[in-house]
Amino acid sequence: MTTSTRGAEKSPAVLVLEDGRIFRGRAYGAVGVTFGEAVFSTGMTGYQETLTDPSYHRQVVVMTAPHVGNTGVNDEDPESKRIWVAGYVVRDPARKPSNWRAKRSLDDELRAQGVVGISGIDTRALTRHLRERGAMRVGIFSGDALPDEGTMLAEVRQAPEMKGADLSAEVATTEPYVVPAIGEKRFTVAAVDLGIKGMTPHRMAERGIEVHVLPATATAEDVYAVGPDGVFFSNGPGDPATADHAVSVMQAVLERGTPLFGICFGNQILGRALGFGTYKLKYGHRGINQPVQDRTTGKVEVTAHNHGFAVDAPLDKVSETPYGRAEVSHVCLNDNVVEGLQLLDKPAFSVQYHPEAAAGPHDAAYLFDRFVKLMEGQRA
Repeated sequence: MTTSTRGAEKSPAVLVLEDGRIFRGRAYGAVGVTFGEAVFSTGMTGYQETLTDPSYHRQVVVMTAPHVGNTGVNDEDPESKRIWVAGYVVRDPARKPSNWRAKRSLDDELRAQGVVGISGIDTRALTRHLRERGAMRVGIFSGDALPDEGTMLAEVRQAPEMKGADLSAEVATTEPYVVPAIGEKRFTVAAVDLGIKGMTPHRMAERGIEVHVLPATATAEDVYAVGPDGVFFSNGPGDPATADHAVSVMQAVLERGTPLFGICFGNQILGRALGFGTYKLKYGHRGINQPVQDRTTGKVEVTAHNHGFAVDAPLDKVSETPYGRAEVSHVCLNDNVVEGLQLLDKPAFSVQYHPEAAAGPHDAAYLFDRFVKLMEGQRA
């Protein structure tokens, strides 16, 4: 990625997809060149949480909501210490933020962090194209001296693909840290950071859990050195087929029977640990309005998603695994994609979506209580 933080208001910009489709607009944020996987997010709110979600590393996010940036940027809502998206695509950016919590505009924040974006294009047409053709590599080029279309397309096609990408270590913490329990401490959890969002340990802390966040490179010995009552595996970017280390650590946890909870990438890791495969979705699930059924209760929840890969597990039967019986606990009602797994003979479960959902919805917050109950049961 090459960027400049100079004003982008009048700079032309071009978005080039790897299949040759081209959209022309205006630069938004930093001026320069960036590459990534083109994906779309259907959320009407929560753009600040989206931008700072480490799971979006190396992805260019297209916002389907036409008007973005009206609430500006504040210092309370980020999910991490920086913006992780590789590029940002909006139709009509707000000219001026209007919110009592805003500290600066979204355009200024993108520019300050060197995030190349484009505005003024038909994001509806782009989204329909990605739904029909699938997520693909993309480049955004902006500035006064743009290459010719052939050169831009060639550069896009030379960019790395998401399939086969091993990215967790690039976004995870390099040093362990502790998020203290809020109020009385009830439990200790070791959280393996594969790209964790800040709200996740906070949701656990609200329930009296002291969370020890460990690097993606942590071993099983590192996990048990903190004396955990439970172990958590976080969300994160990349292809779960590359996450052999995380799978081996999770298998060690399953063998010891410690209560285990996984979210998003953690769900895919559990799937692999149990012997299931994973696969890349055509265009993925991203946004905060995805319907999921909890098959253990029959309840339907509106949930927040950000995943381009899924677990390949049978929906219609209980599966035998090296760690006992397992079943699909949650399923997406749009396309029957596996959205959760649970073991029937050990205290372990996971979901593919995001129950911490800082920007909402909060339908799935009960899953943290389910994790607490597993730890209570194990202690009893």
